[in-house]
Amino acid sequence: MDFYKRLGIVCRAVPEGKVITYGQAALLCGYPKNARQVGYGLKKELAGDVPAYKVVNSQGVLSGAASFEHPGLQRILLEEEGIEVSMDNKVDLKKYGWKNSLEDAEFFRETFRRKGI
Repeated sequence: MDFYKRLGIVCRAVPEGKVITYGQAALLCGYPKNARQVGYGLKKELAGDVPAYKVVNSQGVLSGAASFEHPGLQRILLEEEGIEVSMDNKVDLKKYGWKNSLEDAEFFRETFRRKGI
């Protein structure tokens, strides 16, 4: 499905040391109401192919065991990028959230158009 191809492109574009939310990823894919599909796509369709560890929920909470082989793997990968994770498995979105721009959204739209997805 084209959505998952788009999702892979978006997730690979998240800068080092930054995270995005499921809703933000869906919006950048051009499907603003598909936040749940982002989670499914990262777990089932794109497993191992994209940096899924950079996607958190709208409060910055890690998905943990639901999407990773080991419950602490997402935390470990984020901390390796210098992202601080609190004791309650939360990321400060004000500090580490990717504040993508309108230019970023236009870049994705043009990329999707060029690739026919």
